[in-house]
Amino acid sequence: MRNIRLTICYDGSDFHGWQRQPDFPSVQEALEMAVEQITGHRPDITASGRTDAGVHALGQVVHFFCPSRLAPEVLVRAINAKLPRSIRVLDAEDVPQAFHATLDARSKRYRYVIDNAPIPDPFRRRYSWHVGSRLDEAAMHRAAQALRGRHDFRSFETEWPNRTSSVRTILDIAVSRDGPVVTIEVEADGFLYNMVRSITGTLVLIGAGRRPESFAAEALAAQSRAAAGPTAPPQGLFLLLVRYGRTPATPLDEEGPPRPHLP
Repeated sequence: MRNIRLTICYDGSDFHGWQRQPDFPSVQEALEMAVEQITGHRPDITASGRTDAGVHALGQVVHFFCPSRLAPEVLVRAINAKLPRSIRVLDAEDVPQAFHATLDARSKRYRYVIDNAPIPDPFRRRYSWHVGSRLDEAAMHRAAQALRGRHDFRSFETEWPNRTSSVRTILDIAVSRDGPVVTIEVEADGFLYNMVRSITGTLVLIGAGRRPESFAAEALAAQSRAAAGPTAPPQGLFLLLVRYGRTPATPLDEEGPPRPHLP
């Protein structure tokens, strides 16, 4: 059996998240069905991590075991022909039997997109959170630097049963603006449930002038979800990439896929 790694992208709007579940469409199920149609083998596909309903991915990594002899480039074309248009395989490769998309991941990088125009753009509604009040992205960026490093991020986590630790390391975090679009990019060695969306809600309160720049640091120190801002909606969140091996993280503006196209 070959161990095959895929890099995929998807528009999460049409799916109830990554994970297979009864009665709801999922990215995992759509991908497994496509592979089965091509190879005659129904795989159990494992992703680097599960994305929630409405969350998108530009560089999700998955792996599965399969007896097919099709070359990787043929697999890419064949699987894409069977997938819905909202999912695409970008790359396929054979990897060692021991490779595991979840356990071997060293860091992940997310982008959150905010439509900060006074009037919401209907073409951005599936891929951003509209915040009509003008945000001070420089203040948001300064406040976010307090979150760098290794901390207990329980203030930015939606409670998850049986969580053994809420300590994670943020390797880089940046806030920037391009016209009416404000983006928050975060890279970490792991993420808690709703962590990026909770950080986003906290930084938006600062950017809107409703909280001081010290609010992010104070929320982190409080060790309580109630001390931080609201959880931002899912449609603005993109999984950008997953790193493997020992390659260290690079500054967010130096590497990675292009920003998603927004009119």
